[in-house]
Amino acid sequence: MEKRKLIIYWITTSLVAIGMLSSGILQILHTKEMEELIRLLGYPLYLLTLLGIWKILGVIAILTPGFRLLKEWAYAGLFFLMTGALVSHLASGDLAIKAILGPSAQTLFIVLSWYFRPANRKIISTP
Repeated sequence: MEKRKLIIYWITTSLVAIGMLSSGILQILHTKEMEELIRLLGYPLYLLTLLGIWKILGVIAILTPGFRLLKEWAYAGLFFLMTGALVSHLASGDLAIKAILGPSAQTLFIVLSWYFRPANRKIISTP
């Protein structure tokens, strides 16, 4: 069972890392696609840089050994980013499959990665 959990952890963590890193880089670079997307949602362009930096820092935090508390914050931050993206798409009327499926899938991967993370990546509370 432990081996299965570890496999699930690394698959979902890899999916989170690839998704967040690739979109984070595109946001920092202000690609045409990202600028059109952020305009469609009604946000200012400078938000792309912030989102991109936060995503990349979150990936670094969850992949780096140690720093358990930082990992908890990183998972929370990525969760807020993706659920916020989903709500933004829904609220703006952007109901395209990619607009809904992307943030939903990433949210699922974030939750699964957090849930299945090994004990050495969890905060251990002492009574």
